[in-house]
Amino acid sequence: MQDFEGLGVFYLGRGYDLEASKAAGDLLLYDAKDLTTHAVCVGMTGSGKTGLCLALLEEAAIDGIPALVIDPKGDLGNLLLTFPQLRPEDFQPWIDPAEATRTGVSPADLAAKTAERWKTGLAEWGQDGRRIQRLRDAVDIAIYTPGSSAGLPLTVLRSFDAPPASTLDDADALRTAIGAAASGLLGLLGIDADPLRNIFEKSWRAGQNLDMQGLIRAIHSPPLEKIGVLDLESFYPAKDRFELAMQLNNLLASPGFSAWMEGEALDIQKLLYTPEGKPRVAILSIAHLSDAERMFFVTILLSEVISWMRSQPGTSSLRALLYMDEVFGYFPPAANPPSKTPMLTLLKQARAFGLGVVLATQNPVDLDYKGLSNCGTWFLGRLQTERDKLRLLDGLEGVSTAAGANFDRAEMERILSGLGNRVFLMNNVHEDQPVVFQTRWAMSYLRGPLTRDEISRLMADRKATLTRSVSEGAIVARSASEGIPAESSAVTKGTAAEPRPVVAALGAQRPVLPPEIVERFAARRANLPQGAKVLYKPALLGQAKVHYTQTTAGVDVWQDVALMMPVDGPLPPELWQAVNGELESGPDLETQPEAGASFAELPGEISRPKRYSELSTALKDHLYRNRKLNLWKCAALKQTSQPGESEAEFRVRLGQLAREQRDTQVEKLRQKYGTKRQNLIERIRKAEARKDKEKSQATQQWLSTAISIGTTFLSAINGRKMFSASNVARAGSAARAGGRVLREQQDIADATESVEALKEQLAALDAEGEAETQKIRDGMQSDSLLLEPIEIAPKKSEINVSGVTLVWQPWIARLDGAVEPGS
Repeated sequence: MQDFEGLGVFYLGRGYDLEASKAAGDLLLYDAKDLTTHAVCVGMTGSGKTGLCLALLEEAAIDGIPALVIDPKGDLGNLLLTFPQLRPEDFQPWIDPAEATRTGVSPADLAAKTAERWKTGLAEWGQDGRRIQRLRDAVDIAIYTPGSSAGLPLTVLRSFDAPPASTLDDADALRTAIGAAASGLLGLLGIDADPLRNIFEKSWRAGQNLDMQGLIRAIHSPPLEKIGVLDLESFYPAKDRFELAMQLNNLLASPGFSAWMEGEALDIQKLLYTPEGKPRVAILSIAHLSDAERMFFVTILLSEVISWMRSQPGTSSLRALLYMDEVFGYFPPAANPPSKTPMLTLLKQARAFGLGVVLATQNPVDLDYKGLSNCGTWFLGRLQTERDKLRLLDGLEGVSTAAGANFDRAEMERILSGLGNRVFLMNNVHEDQPVVFQTRWAMSYLRGPLTRDEISRLMADRKATLTRSVSEGAIVARSASEGIPAESSAVTKGTAAEPRPVVAALGAQRPVLPPEIVERFAARRANLPQGAKVLYKPALLGQAKVHYTQTTAGVDVWQDVALMMPVDGPLPPELWQAVNGELESGPDLETQPEAGASFAELPGEISRPKRYSELSTALKDHLYRNRKLNLWKCAALKQTSQPGESEAEFRVRLGQLAREQRDTQVEKLRQKYGTKRQNLIERIRKAEARKDKEKSQATQQWLSTAISIGTTFLSAINGRKMFSASNVARAGSAARAGGRVLREQQDIADATESVEALKEQLAALDAEGEAETQKIRDGMQSDSLLLEPIEIAPKKSEINVSGVTLVWQPWIARLDGAVEPGS
């Protein structure tokens, strides 16, 4: 068995002889870098398409490549059914009882047969339980179910947040993001409305995020007066806007939509990597959704992938995979569903960022082949109808013509007609010619589509951990990050807390302060219940810029610091030391309070301007003593983590850099040894030819000698004079011929020895190349790279305190006397 555990190569199968109808030839080792030019897989039900695509995902996982896997049918969750021990009891929970009844055996016996079949199938392809364990150790695999709690729930409402600056600065990118958000959401309602796109653009360009409630309010009262040259009322009357707002409100209030608002936020980086930096295969199961809901989710997801992609540095190596099974309806040739534009954007641009897109379908007639001209690899399996084959040939011919490659339609049609189960034709623009191959045995148990209950069973432990994490700490952490005392939070450690009584007179007026004191008002985010009032409480906001520099680490960065301290009474001696947590960014502040709001009592000491100067000095001292910049340094790759970058994120970046360096070094190694190896092969060929020539000469010499000796012997017997001069001459000639035969035999031995010596040199060269390749591999494993923590302290002269501001934080005072945070 040829070694298939190479660097950056995917073991997909073995060459296949259509004439002999059997696997033959070398293993098919697909270069991972080729996936940066994307791939498409086409094959009817039963062709082995799912097995091939799962094998590709398995190989990517082993190589540490994370993947987003869109699963419309529910069978890609089979990636979690991997059993390194290959025991019958591992398979039995996933055996279909109906199949056992149909075959007339017990589930236990069927599980035993299945386990033995999987063990045998893997062995035939050079695989075993150890490789399965390697797959499980390499990546985390999780099933997400947006709009359902069967798997890990996933909310997409984060996608209405303003996109990053890189998207806002790119007109095409912004248009794509707006179209995805608007079309995807309105697709749930089966309507289209241009003003919604304008609302997104207006809000996002102003740096404002949108949630569903804010979007409904903006539809009813849009933040714009004109659309094009027409005024808003003429283009989209208030009556129509109100109707759209009511439809969205009804959608938001519907029981089914509540599931879309639960779960983890749709964050591509967090889907691709665990908090510890381990690559993840995120299976996004959407089989349970309606067609409109699927389109909504896929469109939003693709838009998020584009935003994430554009935030990554460019690379020529494979960084991540986006795989979508059964792309039917999402990338059609004529229609223009919301998903098509972002999908086309990915196919055109993702290559530069190392993102590989893989699309699969059993319906060739439903693919936009002009768009798929960006795909460099085509995996073609058995097709259902002649119409499917002709449509695929038309598309493939167009793709080949666009790429400037020769296309033999007749030969391609002959090959496609002869494909059987698990046999595919690979047309790769990076290879000289198409290859027919049989797919390897999948390591995952191909159980078929998983039910909701089965998905829930697979994700039960993960959901329990996630629930504990949220209930025990998430809300407390949120309160601390916003500068709200933990005891005032509505939930602490998962337990409902009694609201605190009102401690300030609700009728108190805003205090009059000296003009030297800067005061601002935090924006209220919580809804104001009927009859409740806004009560402002004081807090102190300290802001500064801190400069960190260290030449040896290549660090030269300024960081903004914002510390918020609520004021309930006299200030503590070490005010800034008592602050619980640092704000990620400055709070959203306004210059005026809300109308009709009340104010809590302000301690006298923070009514004096001098106290703010003292607090500014104290803030500078506090930052000098306590705010160090903690980074990680990797000496092997000469890299230092970026400020704010966690160890896990740093390791993810190092992993990509290591792969890039690995690919570069391996390519140099291939070139280095390729020439030497070709020279040796040529020398072996010439030596073999010389050996064959010597053998031929020896044979001829032997025949000639035999004839000469025979002639001499017969002449001597039949002649009257045995020792005549002619007979003596013949005998001498025969003797000399015999000597030449001996010399020819020695020449053959010398030539054979030369061939064997050259073959030994070739084997030694291959071993040397393999050793150097393995050395590169061992040295470029990201999880084995040593990280050294470094700490950088700021210079006191390079801490610029911009000042201390009095911030009034809004609280909600209810009629029953309870007070709760309003921001």
